[in-house]
Amino acid sequence: MKRDYYEVLGVSRDVSADELKSAYRRLAMQFHPDRNPDDPQAAERFKECSEAYQVLSDPEKRRSYDMFGHAGVGQGAAGGYSGFEGFGFGDIFDTFFGGGLGTRGRRAARGDDLRYDLTITFEEAFTGVEREIDVARLVTCELCSGSGAQPGTGT
Repeated sequence: MKRDYYEVLGVSRDVSADELKSAYRRLAMQFHPDRNPDDPQAAERFKECSEAYQVLSDPEKRRSYDMFGHAGVGQGAAGGYSGFEGFGFGDIFDTFFGGGLGTRGRRAARGDDLRYDLTITFEEAFTGVEREIDVARLVTCELCSGSGAQPGTGT
């Protein structure tokens, strides 16, 4: 579970922008991988500090974090925030979907991401709702095995 971003940077919730920047710079210098080349924990702490500062230094992201915690600034959160650019979510997904601990290489992604706009009411968002959607799938042609050749042409 992620630590509180204010705790990570060692600041209070009412910290000013200048104090926040100062705390981040101090910790970034202390845990920077170039200063600690043989300490993987320092590199992790540096990433954690950078992530915390990235959220808390942006007024909109900070407001969302203050209201909803990590869920308010996670990938796909409301307010137009799309997640952490450069943040390694792949490690998390590998853990859940079987690629963890370097036992298997990553599989090539098939196809594009799907997007579906669905309108729900405020009440449905609050109480929860299930909706069924139709998703078009590409299926390999049984006649030509996906080659596009006419039946009987041999290729």
